[in-house]
Formats: sequence, C-alpha cells, structure tokens
Amino acid sequence: MAKESMKAREVKRARMVAKYADKRAELKANGDYAALQRIPKNASPVRIHNRCKLTGRPKGYMRKFGISRINFREMALQGLIPGVKKASW
Repeated sequence: MAKESMKAREVKRARMVAKYADKRAELKANGDYAALQRIPKNASPVRIHNRCKLTGRPKGYMRKFGISRINFREMALQGLIPGVKKASW
C-alpha cells in the first residue's frame, strides 16, 4: 500500500494539470516558451503517474481497469470483474 502522501501528491498534480490545461495549450500555440517556463512544473501532464485506485501501487497498473495487476488477479479470481475468468488450456 502506498503512503497517503504519495496518493495525495498525485491528486494534487492532476488538479494542477486540469487548472493550467487551457493556459498551457494557448501558450504552446502562440510559441511563447518563456511564459510557459513560468508555469509550475506540476502543471505538465507528463508528470502524472498512473496509480492503482485501491492501493496506490505505481507499478503493474492496468489502464483498462484502473487497478494494479495484483488487485486485478485477486478480484478476477473472486469473480468481481465481469467478463474476466482465469484462462486454462
């Protein structure tokens, strides 16, 4: 389980990206890179890192489900994810 501070930091970054999205797009379209440098670093969408919605785990993230591979496997075996079952051949 990730620290609460790490999860909170990611949420804060996501909010900042949303806040500055229009301004960043406008400055990039105008080619005003000096003004773009004055915007906070965390306003860049590249700095957002995908994390598991349940545990906050940063690695092994499955985009389609929004959770880590470990939680995905546990939930799939319990039948909590519709349309997913363990493969056997």
